[in-house]
Amino acid sequence: MIRFLLLAGLFFLGCAGKKQQDQKAAVLSLKEMSELATVEYTVTKIIKANDNKTWFKLGDRKILMSCEANIKAGIDLAKLTQDDFSITDKNIIIRLPYPKIISLNIPPEKLKVEYQEVSAFRDPFKSGERDALAAQAETQIKNSVDQLGILEQAKANTSLFVSNFLKQLGYENISISFANSSPQNTLQ
Repeated sequence: MIRFLLLAGLFFLGCAGKKQQDQKAAVLSLKEMSELATVEYTVTKIIKANDNKTWFKLGDRKILMSCEANIKAGIDLAKLTQDDFSITDKNIIIRLPYPKIISLNIPPEKLKVEYQEVSAFRDPFKSGERDALAAQAETQIKNSVDQLGILEQAKANTSLFVSNFLKQLGYENISISFANSSPQNTLQ
């Protein structure tokens, strides 16, 4: 009888350990999503430039351009490890990587010269100069990510997505937090 109780106890402990392993494997399946974009913004930027402050050139030239950038933000779920969550029955506490900008794209067809004024003694803006202005606009857009609230919106959307995913796995009490440090807003 004692052997039966010992075997039954070991069986139940083994099953509990197997269940815990299965739960961890299900949560770690989030890693397969890798970079999860949870927010996409379209930002319009106006670029203006003139070079009429050069003393050795007669006349001036001005340009006004517009560009439309697509920004995607989210988290890299591939960084999720077993140390980032703990499970107790139907309760889970999970710490996700901090959101980041996944992509920033300015399609060439969305870069337009809206206005250009060139004096008779000057040459129009060359394509290299226009490209340099577009690169400057891209840098300014990257620097404005915090002001636009893109990463905060990505956190909110990611929390909602992960919470719904975990509810489908059967968890009732879900606590989600994000890693403390925020990475630079540069694309990685």
